[in-house]
Amino acid sequence: MHSSFLQNHMHDTAAVDMFVVVTATFQLLYALVVLGHERRKVIHFDVTPNPTQAWLARQITEAFPWDTAPRFLLRDRDASYGPTFCDRVEAMAIEQVITAPRSPWQNAYVERIIGSIRRECLDHVIVSDEHHLRRVLSVYFEYHHRSRTHLSLGKDCPEPRPVQPPSAGNVVSFPQVGGLHHRYERRAA
Repeated sequence: MHSSFLQNHMHDTAAVDMFVVVTATFQLLYALVVLGHERRKVIHFDVTPNPTQAWLARQITEAFPWDTAPRFLLRDRDASYGPTFCDRVEAMAIEQVITAPRSPWQNAYVERIIGSIRRECLDHVIVSDEHHLRRVLSVYFEYHHRSRTHLSLGKDCPEPRPVQPPSAGNVVSFPQVGGLHHRYERRAA
């Protein structure tokens, strides 16, 4: 994947990938993340103990309702993305860009967010079940979109926020993700 392709089609590109989470009872849960490239925003996520082709196809439909589908969808060669998934993506007029075998750097943005999810959240939480993982990821993505800065976005968040001048007041800390992270804002005394 060439960087010029990514630069030219950033607004038309989304990426999809899955990762495994082990629960406190040693159950394997699979989390799916659909990431928009333009602002590094998680468009959709879900969790299942059994990622079938039909489930994956349904997730793509839920991620891109009506006419919101991107032009390109980056994904790896996971066997879970079978004919049912490919047919759904084709019916939505999305062109799949499939990475080379064992080449996670070719889908770097979604691999990066999965690494961040693990390092910044899941390495500090014991997941009890599917519902709990869904809730933890939901809270993390709220933090990711509104508070976590990204160098590639000019040290802004996926959902831009205004710069607060010192005259706006003292810096106040707001705990997020169960206190794992904090958001800092200026508030008048």
